[in-house]
This record gives sequence, C-alpha cells and structure tokens, in this order.
Amino acid sequence: MKAIAYYQSLAADQPEALQDVQLPEPIPGPRDLLVEVKAISVNPVDTKIRKNVAPQNGEAKVLGWDATGVVSAVGSEVSLFQPGDRVFYAGAINRAGANSELHVVDERIVGHMPKSLTFAEAAALPLTAITAWELLFERLQIAECNGDQGQSLLIVGAAGGVGSILVQLARQLTGLTVIGTASRPETQAWVRELGAHHVIDHRQPLSVELERIGINQVTHVASLTQTDQHFDELVEALAPQGRLALIDDPAQPLDVMKLKRKSLSLHWELMFTRSLFETADMIEQHRLLERVAQLVDAGTLKTTLGEHFGRIDAANLRRAHSLLESGQAKGKIVLEGF
Repeated sequence: MKAIAYYQSLAADQPEALQDVQLPEPIPGPRDLLVEVKAISVNPVDTKIRKNVAPQNGEAKVLGWDATGVVSAVGSEVSLFQPGDRVFYAGAINRAGANSELHVVDERIVGHMPKSLTFAEAAALPLTAITAWELLFERLQIAECNGDQGQSLLIVGAAGGVGSILVQLARQLTGLTVIGTASRPETQAWVRELGAHHVIDHRQPLSVELERIGINQVTHVASLTQTDQHFDELVEALAPQGRLALIDDPAQPLDVMKLKRKSLSLHWELMFTRSLFETADMIEQHRLLERVAQLVDAGTLKTTLGEHFGRIDAANLRRAHSLLESGQAKGKIVLEGF
C-alpha cells in the first residue's frame, strides 16, 4: 500500500523528511477496524514526533493522527461498526499513524462520520474535537448549560486547530463568556466568526488586553500554545480558585508555586492518554465523537478546515508541516486521496 513515512528526523524542507513509500497492508486485531483512508489532517504532534523521534532499526515511521475513511474489514470482537461505515478518528500515538492507504484502529476510539460533511471536512475534526471536549468538560469540569453562570474562559491560541473547536464548544454548549486570543486580523476575524464574545491579542500583555475589554479576571484558562511565555500573565488573570488547563509542551519549567496564593489548579490534557493506557473508560472517545457528529449534523458545530493542500503525498505533507511550524496556520490543514 502507499504511505508517507520517514527514516530519520530532518527539517520539513528536506526531501527526505517525509517520503512516499510502499508498505505491507496492516492486519486488524480483534477489536480493530481496517479503514480505507480517504482524507487526513495534520496536527502539531506530527511535526513534534518527526523532529524528535527517530525511527527504530531503520524502519519506516508513519505519522498522522486524524483520518476519515470507509471501514473495509473488522476484527473478530468488533461490535460498533461494520464494513462500509464512514468513520472519523484520531488513532493512537503508540501505533502506526494514518498517513497510508489502509489503517488499523481500535473501534473504541472511532466515531461514525458526520453525514453532512465530506471526508475532507470531517478529517479536520477528530483529534482537536477530542482534545477540546476532554479539556473543557473533563479537565476544567465545565457543565453543559445554556444560562450565564458568571464564569469565563480565556483561550490562548484560539485560532489554531484545538482553539477553533474549543471556541465553538464553549459558546454553543456552555454559559461561559468566551475570550479568545489571536494576533493577526485574519485570525482574529476567524475566532469571532467561530463565536468568541471577545478577541484579544496575545502579543500584548494579557492583563492589559483583558482590562481593555473590561474584564478583570477569568475563572478558567485553556492555554493551547506558548504557556511558559504567558504563565505569569495567566496566573494574574485567573480569579482565586480558578482553573488552568494546558496542552502544549512548555519550553521552560512552570513555577507551580505561583498558583498557591490563589489556590489555582493546573490540569494537563493529552487526548492519547486513554488509548495509550487502554483505560477502562477508553470507549468515552467513541461516545464523544458520536456526539460531535450529531452536533455537526444539527448545525451546532462546523468543520474547522482552514486549508486543503491537495492529495496525500510526501511533498504536500512537507508543505503542511512547514506551515504548522511557522505558527501561521488558521484552523486545520487537510489532504485528501492518494
């Protein structure tokens, strides 16, 4: 089968950084689906692994943790899907990625694709939707509610992949006042379009920007990028007993003692945790993807596809990695077809 892989960690602009290869077709395990991949999207985790994780024993390493496709075969213990189902999912970080014509994935982390979306539109959603959902409802413990609860959420990096779906979830399913950060006119417009009540510039001190829009403190923060650079400002912006959740990998250690005076809590979100450890509640990712699909088909949520980079091949994936690493991406980058 066709796949895109790498054999050594290189800069994205190097031809060998990602290569078109031929690999054996995978064989599904008892709870696995064999999926014919139709579209993929690219996430920061792809670029981080490509740069920092060298393949073992000269083997090809396949990235890709967002996919849509059609189930072509199922394992002996599969009960949630059947051949012919259109599915979307993010996969597991300890297994081969989905940048290949065929892919195997555990049914417990897969959802039926939204009926109203194309394969490309749906491919933009799984990893970021799982991350945003778990961060909002499980880590920050926000309740689904239509009324104003007097709570507020500051989303740092709201125009990116996770931010683009988190803004929608927070605005559509909770009573939070949603404040997103973005630094360029086009990304600020994007965040407003997604539903944020306010948009501020994270290139400026966040406390100054919050004061500019008449907000002194926020009850919750979702820090999606450059947490170490904003940490002191986030501590200042949070109300006593507030909650701070993050998903990035801070370049500098965070001084958690700064949280003590306000009794602030710190929460990590990694959507791969359930599949990595095969937790007892692993099937919750199937359930939340099913819910996301329902919300999309109802018109409550929309795809966060930002750019379509054409077919799935090494050259286009290298372009996508370069754009992500530049920090200039808006929404999700999607590729479709082999």
